[in-house]
Amino acid sequence: MRTLDLNCDLGESFGAYTLGLDAEILPIVSSANIACGFHAGDPSVMRRTVRLALEAGASIGAHPGLPDLAGFGRRNMSVSAEDVYAMTVYQIGALEAFVRAEGGVMRHVKPHGALYNMAAARSDLAEAIAEAVYRVNPALTLFGLANSELTAAAGRLGLRAAHEAFADRGYRADGSLVPRDRPGALIEDAGEAAARVVRMALEGRVTTPEGEDVPLRADTICLHGDGAHALEFARRIRGACEAAGIAIVAAGQSE
Repeated sequence: MRTLDLNCDLGESFGAYTLGLDAEILPIVSSANIACGFHAGDPSVMRRTVRLALEAGASIGAHPGLPDLAGFGRRNMSVSAEDVYAMTVYQIGALEAFVRAEGGVMRHVKPHGALYNMAAARSDLAEAIAEAVYRVNPALTLFGLANSELTAAAGRLGLRAAHEAFADRGYRADGSLVPRDRPGALIEDAGEAAARVVRMALEGRVTTPEGEDVPLRADTICLHGDGAHALEFARRIRGACEAAGIAIVAAGQSE
């Protein structure tokens, strides 16, 4: 049976600001990527989200980002590989402390936003993140954009990599994401998103906004939890996968 991981970025509230539908989304997904306080999240939110994920039975991972609360970690910053290594270790360690304190085990790491996209294209940043993950715990799985520098760096170090695809994002012919400010960047229809995910899982292909059919490996699918229709998308995608005989299983784990 074909298996597929559904992951969601969670724990992105902080201070007086509440973002996302964490409690509602968690029972639908198999992996939770929890913000570590740099792009979003704070200690209280981290602890609460870890508890929610454990209650839902979701696999827990760290979601490290750039130190950019104002820009939600989506703005490129001039950072060195040394900076990225240190930031990644710091954030993994912070979340892992909460996971251990609540009796859980961390399973994966997925970089956030601009850090994720920069590392997907730059081998030096990808190597820094992969090395940080490996040195903290070589049993962790590193999530990265499918067939990118990030997954390649994980492979070179002997880390397990989960090639990630996006349910609600457009793809270019080279397998990269359509930038958010370009036409075709976002898939706004839940039915279309669900059909794309099923095809990614069963056929390993996706269609670009220009109509070109391109190969795409999908071990895990990102479901964004902060949009107006996030819950509808999550339910439709999981339902479509199960109807197609695809088992939803956390990355790196068997049923």
